[in-house]
Amino acid sequence: MKNFDIPDGYRSPLITAIKDRRRQEDKMKKDFTPTLLDLGNLHIYLARHFGFCYGVENAIEISFRTALENPGRRIFLLSEMIHNPRVNADLQSRGIRFLQDTSGKQLIPFESLTPDDIVIIPAFGTTLEIEENLRKIGIQTEQYNTTCPFVEKVWNRSTQIARNNYTVVVHGKPGHEETRATFSHAAAVTPTVVVRDMAEVQKLAEYIKRTRPANDFYSEFNGQFSPGFDVGKDLTRIGVVNQTTMLASDTQAIADFLKQTMLEVYGDIDEHFADTRDTLCYATLDNQSAVIGMLGTPADLAIVVGGYNSSNTSHLVELCEERMPTYFIRSEENLLSSDEVNHYEFHEKKERNTRNWLPDHEPVRILLTSGASCPDILVEAVIRRLAELYDATGRLATITPS
Repeated sequence: MKNFDIPDGYRSPLITAIKDRRRQEDKMKKDFTPTLLDLGNLHIYLARHFGFCYGVENAIEISFRTALENPGRRIFLLSEMIHNPRVNADLQSRGIRFLQDTSGKQLIPFESLTPDDIVIIPAFGTTLEIEENLRKIGIQTEQYNTTCPFVEKVWNRSTQIARNNYTVVVHGKPGHEETRATFSHAAAVTPTVVVRDMAEVQKLAEYIKRTRPANDFYSEFNGQFSPGFDVGKDLTRIGVVNQTTMLASDTQAIADFLKQTMLEVYGDIDEHFADTRDTLCYATLDNQSAVIGMLGTPADLAIVVGGYNSSNTSHLVELCEERMPTYFIRSEENLLSSDEVNHYEFHEKKERNTRNWLPDHEPVRILLTSGASCPDILVEAVIRRLAELYDATGRLATITPS
């Protein structure tokens, strides 16, 4: 795996030492048990895999290098480069401005751009329509394209199954930057529809079975299908791809459900369902598997660190919430005291304050992980803050991770 040049301020000596040791002990990445930091009255269990993935480090390297190598030039990002407030704020402090917000709302009009400007494509990729708009202005984005290669893999797989006359079903959040980009690339070569979750897939299956009026599809999936989509013929041959940060088990369940639906309708699947299992991102799968492995450890609560609008992070929270009290935080600053914490409720899309969040027995056992766009230094800061709350800072300085 390539080593990227990212700012030292994002790296953590403590976390790097832990990860390096685990890699040496488990070179095949088969062991998903957590790493124990035994601080006496506080036990922190750190997930086997967490933090920056390949695509994020690649995007950070290109973005910061672009700012360094082009003093005096106007530099823009299409939108947030990744879903982490610390990283995006650092880029803005270097003069980089965002053209759009995460929903695609224009913040700076494209008409104000000139051919001399630099526009960086974020890790999520972008739509073909936006790429064409930039080309018309005279802006070449190839040199400054940070699209994750695993996102591009999904686009390539969509193109491959399109050549065999399959419709693409995208499992993703319709408003997410990556899903908008994947939809655009797939819709350019084949009929395409986006499904958010199993509930929408079950509705889609009714149209495949023709047990619902076809015209209802266009209102029920409004804004989620490609122009000219014909529900009567475009759902007879399908393949499923996914937004790379979705819950892997959900994508697999959706693919299995649709595969079974095609089997029930047509009696076989060879001509009606394309195998697309290879579009799951390795980092998404590793991080989710590590959380599942970590949840096998008896604990009092879990803490997940990351940007509140981070899709991959929210799915880690979902996994933890099924088993124990879970606190989704941006940084150590959310840990106000041993009695009070500010944390994000992503189901309600708001931050809330909770008191009496820590148990009154010792040792307290806490599971800890972070999203793929979260710098390791923030995880170390959370560890140090927890150590402060339990008067274990001295112990932290002397322990060897086990």
